[in-house]
Amino acid sequence: MKKFRLIGYPLSHSFSKKHFTEKFVKEQIADCAYELYPMEHVNSFPELIADEEIVGINVTIPHKVGVMAYVDQLDEAAAEIGAVNCVDIRRENGKVTLKGYNTDAYGFEASLLPFLKEHHTKALVFGDGGAAKAVKYVLNKLGISFLIVTRKPAEGTILYDAVDAEMMAEYTLLINTTPLGMSPNVDSCPQIPYESITEKHLAYDLVYNPEVTKFLELSAASGAAIKNGLEMLYLQAERSWHIWNS
Repeated sequence: MKKFRLIGYPLSHSFSKKHFTEKFVKEQIADCAYELYPMEHVNSFPELIADEEIVGINVTIPHKVGVMAYVDQLDEAAAEIGAVNCVDIRRENGKVTLKGYNTDAYGFEASLLPFLKEHHTKALVFGDGGAAKAVKYVLNKLGISFLIVTRKPAEGTILYDAVDAEMMAEYTLLINTTPLGMSPNVDSCPQIPYESITEKHLAYDLVYNPEVTKFLELSAASGAAIKNGLEMLYLQAERSWHIWNS
C-alpha cells in the first residue's frame, strides 16, 4: 500500500483528499490511500514518516516553512520561495531521503501563462502573505516587474490608496493573493480604482470559492480578462503526483 498524507492544522476540509481519492477511483489506481493528518506541531513530523508505507506528503498552513528543517534537499522553487508544500520520500537500503518541493509556483505559472499578452509586463500584487511568495517567485522568473500592495505600511510595499488611474494604466496584470472575496465574505475585494481597468488588463484571483469573486466581477465589468485559482489548485496537486511517481 502506498500512503499519501496532507499535514497541517487545522484540517477541517481538504481539496487534496477529495481530488486524490476521486483520482484513484477514476484512473483505477490500486493500493493507494490519501488521508488527512492533522498536525498541530511540526515536530511531530518524524513520527509520521516512520510509517514505511508513506511515500508522499502535501503540506499546508502552518507547516510550509517549519517542515523545511526535516527535508534533506529542496527544489529550486522551494529554496527561493522559502516554503514547501510537497515532500517526496524515497526509501532505499534502510536509508530515508526527503526532498521538499513547492508545487504552488508550478500551478500558478502554468495557469497564468496562457492568458499573458505582450503588454503584461508589470503587475500589482495585492497582499504579501504566504500565498504571495509563489506568485512573486513566478513573476521574477517570467521577468514581470511588480509592486506589492498592502493595507498596512511595510518595507517594499505600497498602500492601496497609492494605486491611482495612472498606475493602473501602467500595471495591467492584477493579482489578488489575499482572502478578500472568499466565501462566505463574498462582498469584499481589494480596494482599487476598478473604473480604471480596461480590456488590456488581466485579473487573476488565487481565491476559487466563489468561482467569480467580487474582484473578478468588477474587473470583468470593466473589460478585463479574468482567471480564478481553481486550475492552479489542480495543477499543483497533479504536479505532486508526478513528483511522487517519477
